[in-house]
Amino acid sequence: MRPRHAIVLCIAACLLLAWWLAHPPGTKLSQDTRTALANAACPMPPHVARGDVPLQTNVPDGLVLPALHQVRMTPLAGFSVEARVLGRENYFADAGAKFSPADLALGWGRMREDAVLDKLAISQGGRFFYYRWRNTPPIPPAEIVRSASNMHIIPATPEVARVLDTIHADDSVRIDGWLVRLDADNGWHWVSSLSRDDSGNGACELVYTCAITRE
Repeated sequence: MRPRHAIVLCIAACLLLAWWLAHPPGTKLSQDTRTALANAACPMPPHVARGDVPLQTNVPDGLVLPALHQVRMTPLAGFSVEARVLGRENYFADAGAKFSPADLALGWGRMREDAVLDKLAISQGGRFFYYRWRNTPPIPPAEIVRSASNMHIIPATPEVARVLDTIHADDSVRIDGWLVRLDADNGWHWVSSLSRDDSGNGACELVYTCAITRE
């Protein structure tokens, strides 16, 4: 992001904040205003093409994301995914729950197909995503790994949080946002994976989510 672009975004954010302060709580917002507020809090990354594998892009120069609950948030990559929801798990009590209230297990490629998923037992727990099969896997295990992932969703706005509340297994969704790192002053941190080929501890994506769209 060039300096003049950063100045324009700063001015836009200030104007939006001034508008917000001038309107009492409960004011009904137009769709354009809701979109502008969301974009100020979470600029949209490049969008994945329909049917493609997840798109990960570089962070523009000068992009700064807001702190959450006094925890620093650093953008690591732009992220856009179109996928089938394989499972959903809500969290209330772990250290990450105030940032990410829910994980979505997502599948793309052949991990969207009923013929494949009918032969897999899928579950979630402890911020992990599990799958198993009987006898032989429906597709090569390496393809399962690179075609599915558990994602910790951080809603950027109340509107994104409301949409997240409506998402369930078997929905087709599009998620656009940023893979991030969270750092607290006491040394606690939470870091997103930057690969679709990894598995196990540290392989989940931590997504500061600008938008969720049901396809």
